[in-house]
Amino acid sequence: MISEHISEKEATKSITALRLGIDNTPNGKALVNMKMLADNIFEPLRSWVGGPIKITSFYRSPDLCLALGSKISSQHCKGQAVDIDDVYGHKTNKEMFYWIKDNLDFDQMIWEFGNEENPDWLHISYVDKEKNRNRILKAVRDKNGVKYIDITNV
Repeated sequence: MISEHISEKEATKSITALRLGIDNTPNGKALVNMKMLADNIFEPLRSWVGGPIKITSFYRSPDLCLALGSKISSQHCKGQAVDIDDVYGHKTNKEMFYWIKDNLDFDQMIWEFGNEENPDWLHISYVDKEKNRNRILKAVRDKNGVKYIDITNV
């Protein structure tokens, strides 16, 4: 188990990895990072939400990141990032966004697409208490692709 409410199977599940035969097993350092993120972000959030939260992506091996068009420098490859979506109706993604912003120490949080009322999902990363930046971004699509707007001070 990564934490009380996250199994290693859930944290490493990837349909793309299964389809392409990619090994998505985290190494020891990634597992340590995943446990820190779960203890410092996911579990406090889940307690506040009062029920399950859908993890759409947690650990991604370097090969999986490349297959998904991401970079191997992604915090997902280090076990330092999780994407979540409250599909169960306990809280909206927007409510979770503001609760995390106001109550937790994190490295980076991204309001992923959606609209002003609600993001499609949240990306949250955690490094450690000394290195966390508490940086907040908003992902938007335009004619040139995806861009990230810094909204840390909003």
